[in-house]
Amino acid sequence: MGVTINCDMGESFGLYRMGDDAGMMPFIDIANVACGFHASDFNHMRATVRLAKEHGVKVGAHPSLPDLQGFGRREMKMGREEMANCLIYQIGALCGFLKAEGMELNHIKPHGSLFGMAARQEEIAHAVCDAADIYGVPLLGMTGTLHEKIYPARGHRLVAEYYGDLDYRPDGSLIVTREHDAKDPAEMAARCLRAIEKGEGTATDGSHFPTRCDSICIHSDTPNALDIARAVRKAIAPYSDRKE
Repeated sequence: MGVTINCDMGESFGLYRMGDDAGMMPFIDIANVACGFHASDFNHMRATVRLAKEHGVKVGAHPSLPDLQGFGRREMKMGREEMANCLIYQIGALCGFLKAEGMELNHIKPHGSLFGMAARQEEIAHAVCDAADIYGVPLLGMTGTLHEKIYPARGHRLVAEYYGDLDYRPDGSLIVTREHDAKDPAEMAARCLRAIEKGEGTATDGSHFPTRCDSICIHSDTPNALDIARAVRKAIAPYSDRKE
């Protein structure tokens, strides 16, 4: 399977709007749709699923910690069973809207701080797998973390992500901010290409670290997300299964 571009979507809530989902859809292959706990609601979930269907984009669940006010970017203390239940609830809601549109769940990608917690905390990584056991779809995650160690050991296919609009530390860990800054599209495209061709990520100090890139994530709430997506789409064309 070729390298895909994925995007976190449906992250508006009620009358509040976040990101240009309609503008991003033509550039991506898979959408990670928010399930209501960090953003989105029943109307936005259905609208995002319909938009993805219209563009031939596959849909995965983007469940979060129950932190609507903090946009899921604040850590919380939750045990394994409670966390698994939290995820099952959210993914199940999205599956209802997918069924209504004749679509199937493609993958699961935890959001924000939950993503980071699963990368470092065994109990949380197992909770993610407990939920994935029910739905039987691949998990998006990062190499060099517990995602790579625990997800496959539990029988789940890991789709290794590289971030096309965020910075990395020299040790390969991701720098997650509450709000995303604009990035230079050409530089981000070059970094993504290096991750694919050489298996190397680029850190803030210019050094490189080992990585794997099955899918590139570009956030819809990055200020110049469309420009980045356009540049990355063009750069990775030789490695994509997408038919333009």
